[in-house]
Amino acid sequence: MDMHIFLVLSMFVVLVGFLLSGFPVAFTLGGTGLLFGLIGMATGTLDATFLEILPNRLFGNVIRNELLFAIPLFVSMGVMLEKSNVAEDLLENMGRLFGTLRGGLGISVTIVGALLAASTGIVGATVVTMALLSLPTMLKRGYDPSLATGSIAAAGTLGQIIPPSIVLILLADVISSAWQQAQLNNGNFSPIPMSAGELFAGALIPGLVLVGLYILYQIAVAILRPNASPAIPKEETDVLDAAFYGRLFLALAPPLVLIVAVLGSILTGIATPTEAASVGAIGAIMLGAARLDGLTRKVVIGALMCLVVLLSISNVADLRMERAIVPTSDQVAYYGAIALTIAFLGGLAWALFKTYRANVLSEVLKSTVRISTMIYAILIGAALFSLVFRGLGGDAAIEDLLHGLPGGQFTAILLVMVLMFVLGFFLDFIEITFVVVPVVAPALLAMDGTYGPIWLGVLIAMNLQTSFLTPPFGFALFYLRGVVPESVPTTAIYRGVIPFVIIQLLALLLIAAKPELVTWLPGLLF
Repeated sequence: MDMHIFLVLSMFVVLVGFLLSGFPVAFTLGGTGLLFGLIGMATGTLDATFLEILPNRLFGNVIRNELLFAIPLFVSMGVMLEKSNVAEDLLENMGRLFGTLRGGLGISVTIVGALLAASTGIVGATVVTMALLSLPTMLKRGYDPSLATGSIAAAGTLGQIIPPSIVLILLADVISSAWQQAQLNNGNFSPIPMSAGELFAGALIPGLVLVGLYILYQIAVAILRPNASPAIPKEETDVLDAAFYGRLFLALAPPLVLIVAVLGSILTGIATPTEAASVGAIGAIMLGAARLDGLTRKVVIGALMCLVVLLSISNVADLRMERAIVPTSDQVAYYGAIALTIAFLGGLAWALFKTYRANVLSEVLKSTVRISTMIYAILIGAALFSLVFRGLGGDAAIEDLLHGLPGGQFTAILLVMVLMFVLGFFLDFIEITFVVVPVVAPALLAMDGTYGPIWLGVLIAMNLQTSFLTPPFGFALFYLRGVVPESVPTTAIYRGVIPFVIIQLLALLLIAAKPELVTWLPGLLF
């Protein structure tokens, strides 16, 4: 066997071995890369230049990568919304709205999971929060434990495919680099870039389709197995009067407005994902503060009204004061805009102060630093691993292998999807994203007949979502097991998620068969 191929195969064996042993991912990636880099230089199979360019690669791909700045902002947005009890209000009101229907509580969990996915995107927090709030009620009302736990776990993982999602941000960065490399390999020296906004747009419809399939499953179970998902007796629920719908509106409106502001600004091209993430982080702080007391709520509402007026003024008036002749109306608008900006910043400062006094802001910042640091450390380790892998000729070997398969592109994509699905039983989505995707994506995108990076990215994202649900190591199952009562056995949780894994695989096949579900919206918007 050629020494290069032997070292490449050994790299993967050692890497998977350390990952399965529970060794930290960042150190595993970096340590494996460094170890085989030294072995490669000692055996003359690796040029030392590959290791020497690591600082420049990190500076260009990590430190100066504006897209990755969105990660801590989206994380802080999600943690703040989780701490501000948004999920509690949504679950309570949705449960009352649908609870009188068979399967209504399961439908409520799915809808709330989708809303939280679009506003937080943090799987662990969503699964734990919904389990603590809804599982006792579902079990008390006679829900089958497998159906109840499966519904909660599946709804909690929607944050992986519904934008804005940390998975999509990381995939956008990896797929974009792979797309440019594939074009360069095909002789296109002016490669067409792919933006995170395009991947967000491509994932939106498949994510909503998946939500619809979950709800259809809940309805089917309610019809075929009515005892598994009974309805709440009408005499035990609130009257659906004007007061109830008012509470429902107050619970739904803030997160919906935040979702529209963040996603809408990205999809319409008004803001980049990083800029939209900053809007979401500030909006989450204001929303969290507004729930603390009446005075703060009034201050936040006033600050947001100032922001709305400020945006209106900026659209109707020319606020550039460096012109030779500035009309009086524009001067008035300019000083009015300054006053509105100061008022808004005052409201934001008050919101920060109140969340700090309530010990919410400090917890949010700690969680944000912890999660973001973990992701950036993995990025650094993955950069070293991929450099050594390329230096040993691993990318060329993978490309030759995929291009030489019978059946061409179809067989290659099928093999990669099956590989990722199996790895999802054992590895986290971050590990698969940084280890497998950079290796196989350039070869897949270089093949003739491919539908492009957006379709492939969404296909991979949907596949990676199953890594949170597939037994025995699905992370959503671990989160759920930690808060589920001892009366619910682990086997019941595993049985409950299997139908949802099958639904995800069906959605994956639907996306593969109908690429228009992915490509239509990005083509329309971008």
